[in-house]
Amino acid sequence: MSDLTWVPQSCTLPTEEQPLRIAEWDALFSGRLRSLSRPEPLHLRLDLAGGPGVEERVRDLAERESGCCSFFAFTLTPDEDLIRLVISVDQPHTAVLDALASRTADAGEQG
Repeated sequence: MSDLTWVPQSCTLPTEEQPLRIAEWDALFSGRLRSLSRPEPLHLRLDLAGGPGVEERVRDLAERESGCCSFFAFTLTPDEDLIRLVISVDQPHTAVLDALASRTADAGEQG
């Protein structure tokens, strides 16, 4: 999924920075993804392995992503060994969440 056509035009992250941001998410998911579910069409739930600095890393990425893609909403629930990240979108951005779910699953399988 190296093709970035799924990144919506409403994303304000400069085009040349998009592959770098995606690589950051891929690296996180590759090393930390424990489970992925889609409880509702507009919500993606990810359980990530915790560890030193992981919560801060996830918060930082989520904040930066919210800054350029305001249609994303991130809810982070840290636990002792697990960090639950729920990513939500509005109806017009369901396809973006679909692509993110697919990409996340792929990255998690490689980790």
